[in-house]
Amino acid sequence: MTYTLNDVKELSGEDRYDYFLTVAAEQRELWILINDKQEFLKLYSDELELETLLVWPSADLATQYARSASEALSAKSIALPQFFMKWVEGLEADHLQVNVFPNDTDDAWIMTAKELKSELQDVINSAF
Repeated sequence: MTYTLNDVKELSGEDRYDYFLTVAAEQRELWILINDKQEFLKLYSDELELETLLVWPSADLATQYARSASEALSAKSIALPQFFMKWVEGLEADHLQVNVFPNDTDDAWIMTAKELKSELQDVINSAF
């Protein structure tokens, strides 16, 4: 199913997560936001007492989210093989969770990097 940017923003957290898995698996990449120092955007939640890396299924969706940030951010693609081989281990070592396809609401889908890797691999493998 094809969605417009506005349609996708209105999906529930679970539906955004499913959409993310489908698109990221098809495109073999995910998107993060970085600042001008090449540092990736991460958020700390006092309520949950955890830090998360935010990921999106496309540059357009990441950029749309960045418009509300207080600093200039740009979208950066991470190829799934690179995410699997380098990022997952680093995120786990730094105790960072992954916030999959956040939007302007508090309806977040947060998981470990290992869980996201496993879910993405399952989607990729089921396509064959």
